[in-house]
Amino acid sequence: MITVVGNLKGGTGKSTVTFNLAVWLALNDHKVKIFDLDPQATLSDVVDIREEDEYEPAISVSNNADEIGSEKSEQILIDIGTADTDAMKKAISLTDRIIVPVPPSQADIWSTQRFIKMVGDIHGKDKMPQMLGFINRADTHIGVRETGEAEEALKMLPHIDLIPARLYQRTTYRRSFSEGLAVFELEPKGKAAAEVNKFASLVYT
Repeated sequence: MITVVGNLKGGTGKSTVTFNLAVWLALNDHKVKIFDLDPQATLSDVVDIREEDEYEPAISVSNNADEIGSEKSEQILIDIGTADTDAMKKAISLTDRIIVPVPPSQADIWSTQRFIKMVGDIHGKDKMPQMLGFINRADTHIGVRETGEAEEALKMLPHIDLIPARLYQRTTYRRSFSEGLAVFELEPKGKAAAEVNKFASLVYT
């Protein structure tokens, strides 16, 4: 299965989500390959760190969009960036589904609306791939209403289904990423680990 992780707006956390899903899949005995099509190459950087420190399982990454159609791995994850339009469009045209991380802000909801339209322009509105949205970098404070409001707005968007799981704004995501580790490897019993395990189980069951 080919899964794109993307949105139009920067700062949605797509590279972190892609990396954590890739490690989760590898640990659950899936043959996985990731493509880093974002010119910032953050995903490639974290895989390099993981390789240098010899963490297992090893994760394979490619920056060549032309390899997507010929890749035979069981699970393919693609981190797209808007700066390379041709690579982004190719990935979207080949994907089986798209996971859309949406931070809890009105600007990110608007960006997601434009992204859905772009996907429709590439595929045709009658041939849309499955699109799965979720709130990423949710606020951990219970009194902040913006996360719930963004989730309700996301539910109302066309052509996209809500994943009933949130990933929260936690320092563990940044710390683990900088060390080449998934959150459940750095802190197996932490809140972030529980979030990602739930999220990944919903996405891949």
